[in-house]
Amino acid sequence: MEEGEGSNEGGLEVRVLVVDDSPVERRMVEVLLKKSGAMFQVIAVDSGKRAMEVLGLTDDKAEHPTVDDQKVDIILTDYSMPEMTGYDLLKTVKEQSCRKPIPVIIMSSENEPQRISRCRAIGAEDFILKPLQTNDVLRLRSYARPTELSPRTGTKRKMTLELTAENGGSDRRPRLTGLAVS
Repeated sequence: MEEGEGSNEGGLEVRVLVVDDSPVERRMVEVLLKKSGAMFQVIAVDSGKRAMEVLGLTDDKAEHPTVDDQKVDIILTDYSMPEMTGYDLLKTVKEQSCRKPIPVIIMSSENEPQRISRCRAIGAEDFILKPLQTNDVLRLRSYARPTELSPRTGTKRKMTLELTAENGGSDRRPRLTGLAVS
């Protein structure tokens, strides 16, 4: 991306790997994420196998057995795909030993409680019903661990994540603390 293109006022960007075998669904998700603000950078692929290549988890790349240094902050994958399902991709990503685990969100047009439980049991952060809606994008932001863009001037600022209960409930969500808005 060239300077000045797709400006991101906060200097933070969340890189989302979108995995869906349907070109229409993939494009819809990509457009929705990009419309929601400059926060998201989308990498879209058509299969679990291609996602593995982006993550550096293919057999060809045995010298890179973990996803530590990858440039992906969130994986948003369809559940039902040929060859490698979203569940298989989730399982493979979660089995990797890395310092910075990548949140994986599963998407499906089928609301099957067993499928949802199965994905959650092995580490899916969320299960979203298709088609993706604006409020789903807001949920995605809560799983994001944004990477600060290289500053043009100055230094990088450290940000801390704090878990806070919303509305006094037990649902705890990450919140950025110590962030100054200019």
